This record gives sequence, structure tokens and C-alpha cells, in this order.
Amino acid sequence: MKQSIDEHAARFDEKAADYDDDATPEYRACADLVVQHAAPGPTDTVLDLGTGTGAIALALAPDAGRVVGRDISEGMLQQAREKAADAGLGNVEFGEGRFRAPNVDGSGVDIVTSNFAMHHLSDDEKREAIDTIAALEPRRFVLGDVLFFGEPDPDEPFYTPEVDDPATVGVLADALTDAGFALTAVELVHEQVGVLVAERGTPAVDGSTDES
Repeated sequence: MKQSIDEHAARFDEKAADYDDDATPEYRACADLVVQHAAPGPTDTVLDLGTGTGAIALALAPDAGRVVGRDISEGMLQQAREKAADAGLGNVEFGEGRFRAPNVDGSGVDIVTSNFAMHHLSDDEKREAIDTIAALEPRRFVLGDVLFFGEPDPDEPFYTPEVDDPATVGVLADALTDAGFALTAVELVHEQVGVLVAERGTPAVDGSTDES
């Protein structure tokens, strides 16, 4: 992580009020794919990590039994709470939590989602985060993020090298496999944006994820 957690939280506190207005088409397409692949049922509990202003959590709440959103930015969480209240959603709850300390009772987590958040962690920290997620024993983990299918291009508007640290698809695929998941879908939104779907007890996806 190229900034401390407190520095990241403060940066997103400042962006919270305008965050939704600044979303790129690729971000929105990625979020739509995360929601589509998460596909919770009425008895499922979903944990949304790096929930931000709640885009994923709120979209999943009408179909899920319960949604728990976790983030490090109180400003972003407040935006999410206000949107949930405006929508009349009583089955979604937002609070402080991190990838490696999600602050959730893992006994009933069925699905874990995350969108445009894990790229703030170093590769080693991503492995630790994925191990933490695996320990919750969800049946599915859907990760939408800035990630590299080809050569990195910092001139694209998805990440800032000074504060962000995206991984290749291959690094993430290896970390998921090592944690006991099978990669069942890879969605390319842009050469630097995609969605990975990982499940337990399911054959791995056909296709190349050997970038490193």
C-alpha cells in the first residue's frame, strides 16, 4: 500500500460528495458486471468490501437477504447510508472495515463482492486480503477492479501510480487459486479494468490468465 490507511480514508472523505458523479463508463460497466455475477438469492448474506458510496451493496440489496458494506472512509459510508435510507432499504448495513480486517461475523457470509478498491493494496497485501476473504468461506467472490490484461498504461484514467498498485490478472488468479477458489469467469471491460469471478467447488474457467 503506497499510502497509509488513514491517508487513503482522508483522500476518499474529500471525494465522497462528488464520487458518484465522477464515475467513468468503464467503472459503471464493471459495477454492472459485479452485480450480475454476484447474483444473490433471498437468503444470502453479501459482504461488499471497499463499498464506497454503496453502488454494489445497494444494487444487490433488493435480491439478497442481507448486505453488509465495509469501507475505511466515513465520508463514503455516510453517503451510502443516506442512499440506503432514501431507497427504503432495511436489509443493508454500512460500517468501518478493511480487506484484511472486514469487521464482520463470517459465519454466514455467502457472497463477497468488491469493485475498484483492492488495487490500493500491494500484491502481497492482496494475497493476505484474499486469504482473509477465503477464511469467511463464501461460495463466491466477485472482484471488479483496475487490473492489467496487458502492459500497464498510467496515462489511462483508472489509476495513479503514486497511490495505486494494480495487479495483473495472473497475479490475482494465482492468489485466488492458492486460497482455494476456482476462477470461473474473467470479464475484460478495458485492458486495465475487469471482473474476476471465483467460486468454491466449481471447475475453473477455460482460458488464459497467465499474465504476470
